[in-house]
Amino acid sequence: MLVVEDDAMIRHLITVNLELEGFDVTFAEDGQACLDAVAKDPPYVIVLDGALPVLDGLTTTARLRADPSTSGIKIVMVSARAQQTDIRRGLEAGVDRYVTKPFDPAVLIRAVQELAEARAAEVNG
Repeated sequence: MLVVEDDAMIRHLITVNLELEGFDVTFAEDGQACLDAVAKDPPYVIVLDGALPVLDGLTTTARLRADPSTSGIKIVMVSARAQQTDIRRGLEAGVDRYVTKPFDPAVLIRAVQELAEARAAEVNG
């Protein structure tokens, strides 16, 4: 599980909630660091902030989807951009789920759990 969030408080909140559910969490603070981390150890799911330094969430998603070795990783975008056009852009870029900030941790956890299970089934057959 990789959490990509530049705001330390939000990153901590997401990480703690995921760890309480049994996920092993690593993190990155920007889109390029996300791509670097994924190249070393691809996770089943990435929780990705939409607004990041270096590479934003949409650009990071597009790069992950364009690479056959990372295209199957599930992505939950967490963003303060909550208009339908923003959500549509995220889904068109290839995110699997779009969660708006402020978010209910239970909603985020449920999305991550469902996607992790789906990815495990794809990888393990």
